[in-house]
Amino acid sequence: MPAPLWLARLSSAVLFGASVLFAGAASAETIEVTDLAGRVVNVTRDPQKIVLSEGRQLYTLAMLDRDDPFKRVVGWGNDLIENDPGAWQKYLAKFPKARDVANMGNPYAADVSMEKIASLGTEVYILDLSNYFKAQETGLLGKLEKAGITTVFVDFRQDPTQNVLPSVQLLGRILGREKEANAFADYYMRQTRSIYARVGSIPDKQKPLVFVERAAGLLPCCATFGPFNFGRFIEESGGRNWGSQFFSAFQAQAAQEKVLADNPDVYFLTGANWYGSNPGSSAVSLGYDATPEKVQKEMAALMNRPGFQQLKAVQAKKVMAFYHQFYDAPYYFIAEVAMAKEFYPDRFKDVDPEAVFKEFHEKFLPIPYSGVFWAKLQ
Repeated sequence: MPAPLWLARLSSAVLFGASVLFAGAASAETIEVTDLAGRVVNVTRDPQKIVLSEGRQLYTLAMLDRDDPFKRVVGWGNDLIENDPGAWQKYLAKFPKARDVANMGNPYAADVSMEKIASLGTEVYILDLSNYFKAQETGLLGKLEKAGITTVFVDFRQDPTQNVLPSVQLLGRILGREKEANAFADYYMRQTRSIYARVGSIPDKQKPLVFVERAAGLLPCCATFGPFNFGRFIEESGGRNWGSQFFSAFQAQAAQEKVLADNPDVYFLTGANWYGSNPGSSAVSLGYDATPEKVQKEMAALMNRPGFQQLKAVQAKKVMAFYHQFYDAPYYFIAEVAMAKEFYPDRFKDVDPEAVFKEFHEKFLPIPYSGVFWAKLQ
């Protein structure tokens, strides 16, 4: 006896719904990855809604989702807007919808809103390795897990010379951008290995002693780096980082009297346009909106502080300022190229650091090159 028409239609509807369900399940592929905290994580491949705990993680996303770095970002920290306004204005001009990305504030604050994070449909929350223990202590990891939101740790700041490449490749796998991640890896290896091949055999006693003042003009003198981040950049470029002799930490506070007494061969400053978020800043405002004239004026003012004119680095014009945001960017190695050229001009006479950074923009970034990212005191 044939089935009633209504039953046949119901059966067809159920079968159609099931096919849609299974098609959706098939398209939402889950992969197992190991993040930079060593955690084995099951994550949806090619997620469409992610939250960046730090806005400056966009530097990497811009390479992987070059056509539209904001297409899957539903929320982010506001540190890029506050600390790198030149880059923010560049991205905003090309991608106006960036203004609509939700400001998540401090992800480790006690009043962090899980409701807001969940309401955005967040699939993956990207966190910075330097805040791993803070994320545990504040309960953020547990809260996100209960909300069914996958967390992934990357590292572009704590130990970038070791962790940038695996971080980019990890995000490439998750976002379905392996091709872009591999292209970056090839370029990264070509640039960093070229530096090592030219300076790796130089004896330590022949290397210049370099002091790097972290966020000069924003922080009290003389904040510096231990054997990490900019301290490590110096060492990989063929210099001796002053801070590595005395500190094992990522960052430290050196006594100005000691720095002046040790009289380093080379003096580096890191700086950025912090005037919007810190009106009292007298830092060297390097970045996409910097001009050579303004940069020189700001550098001269900092090196005119009491006692600095007696430094042999000042007298020999061995003073350079570097874009502070290199310390949190996958393309930090551009700073190493510029450092190596300064230390050993004969060994790098065929290398033009600015041409390298321009090429990097053309190959990997959606915004054009402009501004000043390092400068030598004239």
